[in-house]
Amino acid sequence: MLAALPFLLAVAAAAPVRSASALAAAPLAADADVPVPVADNVSRLLREFDVDDDSRITVDDHPSGSFDLIDEQGGRREVSGVYPLSVLLQELSLARDRGEKAVVLPPARLDENIVDRTHRMISGLFWDSLTRRVDEEGLGRVLDDPKAASADGLRRLYVPAGDDGALAYFRDVARRRPELKLAVETLEHTGGFDGRQGLLSLALKRMSDGRIAGEPFVVPGGRFNEMYGWDTHFIILGLLEDGRLDLARSMVDDQVYEIGHYGKILNANRTYYLTRSQPPLLTSTLAAIEPKLPPGPENDAWLARGLEAAIAEYRTVWTARPRLVGSTGLSRYDDEGHGPCPEVEPGHYDPILRPYAEKAGLTPDQYLAAYDSGTIKNPALDAFFLQDRAERESGHDTTYRFDDRATDFLTVDLNSLLYKTETDVADLLDKRFGGALNGESSSRWRARAEARKKRMNELFWDATRGLFFDYDLKNRRRSGYVSATGLYPLWAGWATPEQAAAAKTNSLRELERLGGLAATAESSRGPLSAERPARQWDYPYGWPPHQILAWEGLARYGFADDERRLAYRWLWTIVKNARDYNGTVPEKYDVVKASHQVFAEYGNVGTKFAYITKEGFGWMNASYELGLKILTPELMARLRSVEAPGRVFNGSTSAAPPSSP
Repeated sequence: MLAALPFLLAVAAAAPVRSASALAAAPLAADADVPVPVADNVSRLLREFDVDDDSRITVDDHPSGSFDLIDEQGGRREVSGVYPLSVLLQELSLARDRGEKAVVLPPARLDENIVDRTHRMISGLFWDSLTRRVDEEGLGRVLDDPKAASADGLRRLYVPAGDDGALAYFRDVARRRPELKLAVETLEHTGGFDGRQGLLSLALKRMSDGRIAGEPFVVPGGRFNEMYGWDTHFIILGLLEDGRLDLARSMVDDQVYEIGHYGKILNANRTYYLTRSQPPLLTSTLAAIEPKLPPGPENDAWLARGLEAAIAEYRTVWTARPRLVGSTGLSRYDDEGHGPCPEVEPGHYDPILRPYAEKAGLTPDQYLAAYDSGTIKNPALDAFFLQDRAERESGHDTTYRFDDRATDFLTVDLNSLLYKTETDVADLLDKRFGGALNGESSSRWRARAEARKKRMNELFWDATRGLFFDYDLKNRRRSGYVSATGLYPLWAGWATPEQAAAAKTNSLRELERLGGLAATAESSRGPLSAERPARQWDYPYGWPPHQILAWEGLARYGFADDERRLAYRWLWTIVKNARDYNGTVPEKYDVVKASHQVFAEYGNVGTKFAYITKEGFGWMNASYELGLKILTPELMARLRSVEAPGRVFNGSTSAAPPSSP
């Protein structure tokens, strides 16, 4: 739980301080204990205040007047204002979902501060709502895949060859549970699943009562209903803040299973992700969990398994061809697959396909179908799809940063992550295993890190601009594309103090905006048009992993004021949108407008729901829980008042705010 978080419960400086965990557990004042009917109040509430008929109450409804909340004895309470009305709708909806005809609603619940409520919803509801398992009990929630439906209507589960126990277990489930329409198949290849895409099994365990159960994991949410590679690290950081160590460890067990049986931590556990990984963060996860594990044989053995898996992936995936560029000693993102990615939404490739389709007298859909069937050959598209797949392995799908040629770049982010892997392995070997384990020594891993650091400094650091850039192998120069990933060297700890100071100042000048850190600079992204549409990992959009890694990097180098300011901007964006939009906690934000209303590419997952969101979004939930502990009591008080950053930091609301308060 957030045991160490100073959580201000009143604006006055002299007010008592309590932890967020205590807040989550504390009962609300029961000063109105007469139940209120659920169905009648919900229907009247929507009829009177849901103007746009979206089963939510938001600022877009412009509600005026007050609502008479009528209890079972005919008593009335007036509720007014967007936020109280939306909270009322959420609480009544929760009661209805629990099957309750009436519910007690103390005024304190309706008056709960948005900062407190958002934390309580994340820690007490969202994590559990996002938790899945690949086992008999959990299959119903995780088999269906809106991204790639099976052609014959069957729901496929693939079990890796060699895991005979899992194969027998799942085939027995399929036999006994015909309503699941489950086809269990042995996985023997990484491609050729057209019309037969499916879920990939994860780790199983035997419970104390003899039952077999899947190791639980937290999904991002919405259409992303499986365990994702790099999302998992940030989700685990949030779980650790909320005291969910067992769930965090289970997610590591699932990733170790993936490495052992699929060769890598997958983009996610579906068949169409078998050919690519995502940014490597397993050792960072282990380093975050390790302090919470008392020394002892069982915990040491668990850490050893995680380390061995991370080292195996490091050697066979990240420092092996095609990802390793041998002449440099550094690595790039790649993908072993071919053709369009099955998981993209219809129409996503239209801007790329349209010129070819028009020349052939076809629509983009028709052209793609002919290309997929082999009727049309197009080497240029072959090359594009290879690059598109590699870009998705980077996690930054998509951005103009890669110019649709991701394999041409040695990236600051990937190589910083690998440097962090090398130093994490060395640190963990020293802390728990006396400097050596199964032939691995901390001294050799530190030597690897130092060698990588030297090469990265030669290629990535631009002393003239005072920024870190990706290196363009094709053009043999630094890219010059300003990205939040240029702060990864601070997070990984390989920047010199002088480099860190310059990169901090110059990056924030380009990227810091009203609502947080933008993914890239507007000047680097360039102009947009119908032929060059917005991409979601570019300006003006901001994402949780960039915020979290920037906070940690700034803190590492002593830039606490910048860390707190960026955290405040991000948390303010979260609570403002949650307050004004019926509790919305989405995947990402437009940080220029500090808004969840994002329409680039896939839109914004976590914004479309009725009555109440029960999930938020995985790494956004984590960023909120992590950000809370960064704020001082004074900043917490201002956040609880939802005070705009421009009033908090030098009165500035400019597009390019000052780099320090």
